[in-house]
Amino acid sequence: MEHAPVDIQGLSYTFGNNQPPALDDLSAVIRPGAVTGLVGPDGAGKTTLIRLMAALFLPGAGTISIFGLDTRTETTRLHRIIGYMPQKFGLYEDLSVMQNLRLYADLQGVTGAARQQVFQRLLAFTGLAPFQSRLAGRLSGGMKQKLGLACALIRKPRLLLLDEPSVGVDPVSRRELWRMVQELVNEEMAVIWSTAYLDEAEQCDEVLLLNEGRLIFSGPPQELTKRVTGRCFQIRNIAGNRRRVLANALQREEVQDGIVQGENVRIVLRAVSSLPDPAVLHAGPASQLVPVAPRFEDAFVDILGGGPGGTSVLAASMAQIEDYGQITVEAEGLTKRFGDFTAARDITFAIKRGEIFGLLGPNGAGKSTTFKMMCGLLRPSAGIGKVVGLDLQKAPGQARSRLGYMAQKFSLYGDLSARQNLEFFSGVYGLAGARQRETVGRMIDIFNLGPHLKVAAKELPLGFKQRLALSCAVMHEPAVLFLDEPTSGVDPLTRREFWTHINGLVERGVTVMVTTHFMDEAEYCDRIGLIYRGQMIATGTPDELKGRTESEQLPDPTLEDAFIELLHQWDDKNREAA
Repeated sequence: MEHAPVDIQGLSYTFGNNQPPALDDLSAVIRPGAVTGLVGPDGAGKTTLIRLMAALFLPGAGTISIFGLDTRTETTRLHRIIGYMPQKFGLYEDLSVMQNLRLYADLQGVTGAARQQVFQRLLAFTGLAPFQSRLAGRLSGGMKQKLGLACALIRKPRLLLLDEPSVGVDPVSRRELWRMVQELVNEEMAVIWSTAYLDEAEQCDEVLLLNEGRLIFSGPPQELTKRVTGRCFQIRNIAGNRRRVLANALQREEVQDGIVQGENVRIVLRAVSSLPDPAVLHAGPASQLVPVAPRFEDAFVDILGGGPGGTSVLAASMAQIEDYGQITVEAEGLTKRFGDFTAARDITFAIKRGEIFGLLGPNGAGKSTTFKMMCGLLRPSAGIGKVVGLDLQKAPGQARSRLGYMAQKFSLYGDLSARQNLEFFSGVYGLAGARQRETVGRMIDIFNLGPHLKVAAKELPLGFKQRLALSCAVMHEPAVLFLDEPTSGVDPLTRREFWTHINGLVERGVTVMVTTHFMDEAEYCDRIGLIYRGQMIATGTPDELKGRTESEQLPDPTLEDAFIELLHQWDDKNREAA
């Protein structure tokens, strides 16, 4: 009798006494020859479940069987048939690509003639052959993930466990990772892919949807998507402010969820018959409600009870900034050289008050370098960066006091508690006395940090880490907010919460510059600058960039399609010029 790749029965797991269960009475069967997506909001139990399947944790109750092997009693045999790629980069950054491969081969007992064959196969498969001597810490985000995948495949596993392998990875590398994994799957192998990107989950053969440790859906993603059929619409031909239209829509009882999509607003209704009148949304006399096909993400948010609403308590607590239309962020010929390598070359742009400007590009393109120069954290080799008219090199203290910065990697003090971080950063930004106490208390209330105040920042769940980081960046009410991948790795509900705050702050006159690898987030931007190989290769609204890539092959491109196609066009153009 053939055993299922994974057979979970009545599984429960709790971290310590008096803690709610991380997993509660979960049962599921994973079939071979398929990619099974593992999705759910932050803290749902996804990573815990993967670690239990990898036999790194033992069940508190119930059982897990991997191809007939019990995870409690047959750990050694299990580890020979499982490939595991953890959520955090689990390789040695001070070792080269080849040294990491050799180490993992040693750990897994791959020796002799087979060893070199395995290395050659994996280097060719991942495209890492030209980078064998490069230190892992100097690889781009996408290349790091490919190396992590290669190390998980040293022994051909029968079960491949991937815990959010594409977090922080650009759309080009995400597609490559997805293609590579699909090529691996066969009838003797199963893949479990945990992901925060629901467009990835939509491509899976089946999904397991967890919430608060319980399994609330299991089956093909299309089955879940059916629950919102007839309830998805776009508001088109909007006159005026689409962010305000979204906020108005989300205040309506009949609207379950909504997001900005370029010049349009997408909404999901609570019921098929509850169509709102466009007039009450103040979208303009020519606006229309047009039915659109449902997506897996629509159903995901729906089954979890809907989005967070359209009102930002954070923005409501901030003072209004006037002078709309004034240039508040400006880059003139910004260039950064590291020895012979030019990371950013002649970057020029200007951002107006109350505008969201998105800086997009693949890993290693120069986005973070540009970002750090604009924040005054990195001195340019040439060019000028200005914030509210202040040169970041000539008046760095004044300029920094007017901006808020949320770094790509969690940049707070991990050993300090949440409260201690709030008190420290409020002091750094010049708040003291009653004003400091009032501001810290307000941030605690707005971001629901109360239950976590004594917890060390490094121990917080990811969503609360990001909330704490945002609260520290805005407590001094900056005129300009720099957000470097602010929602990397967090679930769609938390992303919506963040963008409700960002949209609200922009309505108050705050200027926002943001980088992101979530293309649905980039749709919120008023304009986008696409950086590639250290240069700004395209600028425009999301819809303008999509329009530039329309063709017979791409009659209705998504922003992700446009992102990838514009890179290809630039490569083709420069190949011809060479």
